[in-house]
Amino acid sequence: MSALLGPDDMVQLAPSGYYIALRIGFAFPMEEVNELPAAWVEHYTKQRFMLFDPAVRWAYGNVGFRRWSDLDQEDPKRVILQARSFGLRYGVTVAVMDSSSNAQRSFASFTRGDREYTDLEVKLLQAYIARRHNETAPPTNLTRAELEALGMVKDGKRLKQIAHELHVSEGAVKQRLKNAKLKLGAKTGTQAAALANQYGLI
Repeated sequence: MSALLGPDDMVQLAPSGYYIALRIGFAFPMEEVNELPAAWVEHYTKQRFMLFDPAVRWAYGNVGFRRWSDLDQEDPKRVILQARSFGLRYGVTVAVMDSSSNAQRSFASFTRGDREYTDLEVKLLQAYIARRHNETAPPTNLTRAELEALGMVKDGKRLKQIAHELHVSEGAVKQRLKNAKLKLGAKTGTQAAALANQYGLI
């Protein structure tokens, strides 16, 4: 049933808005969706709530879920209380993380104004974020040669220069980049290099 959940279902499950951060790297998520009310986003940004938001702090240190009503005691700046005045009366934050050594984390907050989230809704939202987290996982089948070529593209080197430095033909470099683009779902070598860099592969 969770496989059927998509972005269109979020309007029903999170009528007051939602925020999704997928594959958070060193500082930024690989993909971010912010469907929270514009007035709240503006207030949140002006008040610099990010560092004090108990939902975000919880998501960076845990996996699973937490209802916002359970975070009141951990909210010295009263972020959650202020969110209520913008229609975000009830919320739940879910977080997932890879089990590998260089694990990446994804999290999301969903809000509504009418009632608490049911256990079933929480499970559906957790499954949705886990699926999106897995869908955006970096490929594991890139070869060392492909990564080497992508690293040189990232450094701004041209095809001829890459071939010369690797002691291979330009055709071999083109093939490596073609394979890498296919595996990364990229349209250009530059885009493939940027994606590989975002994934922390190069």
